Amino acid sequence: MSLVGRAMFSLVNWRARRGIAADDANGRSTGVRGETYAYWFLRRHGYVMVARNYRVPGLHGEIDLIGYDRGQLVFVEVKTRTGQDSQPEDAITPEKRRVLVRMAQAFLAERRIHNATWRFDVIAIRGRAGRAPEIRLHKNAFGASG
Repeated sequence: MSLVGRAMFSLVNWRARRGIAADDANGRSTGVRGETYAYWFLRRHGYVMVARNYRVPGLHGEIDLIGYDRGQLVFVEVKTRTGQDSQPEDAITPEKRRVLVRMAQAFLAERRIHNATWRFDVIAIRGRAGRAPEIRLHKNAFGASG
């Protein structure tokens, strides 16, 4: 675990202690804050990040974070929610999984990565007003078949 990763997560965690939600209409700022929180959380836990917000032309969506965890390539989907109505993980539908798999395959082909082991992780962040966010990391959340 790097000293920089630990220090930056401490700073981001301190900043988020009163909540991660933003006052925007579409939730984009909350999502960006959640991704930043997740990025430093993963760095603190030893992940080496190589890409953020990876997009594939012709496909709708993005892979939030891509990095290595102990030599294994990891595609990370971050879901941040501020309400009580559902779990953040519930937003990853079978269609979203299929799109993520296609984007991951495009990432591997674009970089000519042929024999690497890889997986999908999901980070679920629940932000409540006036409280530090709750974060759950689901390693190997779903397979390449979606």
